[in-house]
Amino acid sequence: MRLGGRPVLRRGRELWRRRGVRGGALVVLLAVCGAVILALVRDQTGTEGFLVGLALAVLPVPVLMAVFRWVDRVDPSPWRNLFFAFAWGSCGAALVAIIANSFATQWLTTATADPSGAQSLGATAIAPVIEESAKGTAVLLLFLFRRRHFTGVVDGVVFAGFTATGFAFTENILYLGNAFGEDKLLGGSGLGSFTVATFFVRIVLSPFAHPLFTVLTGIGFGLTAVARGRRRRALRVALPLAGLLCAMGMHALWNSSSGLFRPFGFYLVYGLFMVPVFGLVTWLTIWARQRDLRTVSAVLPAYVATGWFGPAAPRALSSMRARTAARDFAGRTYGPTAARAVAEYGRHATALAVLRHQAELGVAVSDFAVRERELLDRIWERREPAGSALLHAARATGRLPAPPPYLDHLAYNPYRQP
Repeated sequence: MRLGGRPVLRRGRELWRRRGVRGGALVVLLAVCGAVILALVRDQTGTEGFLVGLALAVLPVPVLMAVFRWVDRVDPSPWRNLFFAFAWGSCGAALVAIIANSFATQWLTTATADPSGAQSLGATAIAPVIEESAKGTAVLLLFLFRRRHFTGVVDGVVFAGFTATGFAFTENILYLGNAFGEDKLLGGSGLGSFTVATFFVRIVLSPFAHPLFTVLTGIGFGLTAVARGRRRRALRVALPLAGLLCAMGMHALWNSSSGLFRPFGFYLVYGLFMVPVFGLVTWLTIWARQRDLRTVSAVLPAYVATGWFGPAAPRALSSMRARTAARDFAGRTYGPTAARAVAEYGRHATALAVLRHQAELGVAVSDFAVRERELLDRIWERREPAGSALLHAARATGRLPAPPPYLDHLAYNPYRQP
């Protein structure tokens, strides 16, 4: 069949290649998933329980998102990637989990004729596999289709964290809504109510639980992004799979904790396992972020020699304190537009340093030259406000010695046209 002299299939492929069409289809898909999952949750909790659960479940979301965005300060990912991750977790992954978990539990109940045993087995063995696979899919999609923005461990942690934050948000609505329904049915109120107990465990005590599980998957993909050598193909499969298996195992241990070493199993797992792993992951994330800053310091001097950067830029951009000082100086001196330009300058410079570092390690993307020139052009466009701001910040933070007093009156221009 032909339409206008060209095959319909070819027309469809050309239409699908357009970014706006693909993005619109993705938005519609996630919106449909969101509408369905909210309807299912409301059906289980009732309207009143749904509203109560929604009001309580939203409380940790801004905090968790701010934490992961802070982690991502060195080379911030575009917000559209983070919004996709959150939407996938709260809508797509949550819908897959609630349907698959319900189906699996019903099948186990029918097969074993033991409803309580089926519920326990589903929570400890089935749910972790389904939920971590569903959340990990978002990280996989970003790794495959947003490879330019997936350059290391920090990106994996941030994408996984946003995905799991969205998933936990939807799940908390369900748990808190059901707890409120039980209190309403049994007359519970005050500190001894199911709602307060659920809120304390899920929102106060362990808001980081789901993000911590999925971050292990994100770390696997992040390590894959920087893997190099002859065994790179094997590592591309082994590292994400290892991260996913660790996430599933940790999730399973967490779900089964209340049944272990009763009545203190939950607290033992929380104190002896969850907290130490959380501390280890936090340390690894901060170390990876500092490694990116060291990469900036080591790589950018090559561009200083060709005139793209002034001598102060690598010193200032390799310190978060100096970056903040540069942005504040630009804002006070030239206004908010200049402050935003300085922040964008730092982001593009970091992306450039990471890109060149990957090239030096032999893991650069195929369009390295095009991407490098694109970043250099963006950096050059913002050189005016950034040059003086970075010089001031480098001196103010002690990363660049101040000039002798008898030279301080001379105008300093660290740039020349390459």
